[in-house]
Amino acid sequence: MTHRFKALSVHLFTATGAVFAMLAMLAAVEEKWSLMYLWLVVSFIVDGIDGPLARHYHVKKNAPEFDGVLLDLIIDYLTYVFIPAFALFKSGLMDGWTGWFAIIVITFASAMYFADTRMKTKDNSFSGFPGCWNMFVIVIFALEPNFWVILLLVTLLSLAMFLPLKFIHPVRTERWRNVSLPMAFAWTFFAGWAAWVDFHPESWAHWGLVITSLYLVFAGISQQVIPPRKA
Repeated sequence: MTHRFKALSVHLFTATGAVFAMLAMLAAVEEKWSLMYLWLVVSFIVDGIDGPLARHYHVKKNAPEFDGVLLDLIIDYLTYVFIPAFALFKSGLMDGWTGWFAIIVITFASAMYFADTRMKTKDNSFSGFPGCWNMFVIVIFALEPNFWVILLLVTLLSLAMFLPLKFIHPVRTERWRNVSLPMAFAWTFFAGWAAWVDFHPESWAHWGLVITSLYLVFAGISQQVIPPRKA
């Protein structure tokens, strides 16, 4: 296979995320939340793999007619923001005006964040909460906290998108990557497990989701507080 064919194949692989997003949306419309999240987990796996493949096969050089970054952002907005926000609103976990507040704030703030040219830091982390609402909403589905708690968390995370707080990219942030990458794999496993058992309240997957989510949320902020060791 030529370098160009391999690079084009990466773009095609990335584009499958849009198909999985549609399958997730169809499940969400029918309020099949477990099936919706299984498709979102598949899309999450594709998103985790396509970046390293794109860099390995130098897609910007070998298939420059397709903008892989733009393609990735389009799919990420669907799977990380739009569908999870719809699910949070439609599920009834947030009643009345709180549901409208959440769906409007999440979609609006995330659209602005995804267009922000300052979203990446020098160490390939994210500046501000990177709009990973799919990760947030699955934890909410698993734990089903009071809607006031959900409203508070939605507000805080929306504000955190535009604060000078660092959030790691498990693959690209080199510092603590030997811990962050296994944590990301574990989160994916627990997310799939939780969806597979239909968010059963006694499932151990819920604890795994909480622990791995807390690490992924606070690792970057911790790196801002804890200075790196000198070589």
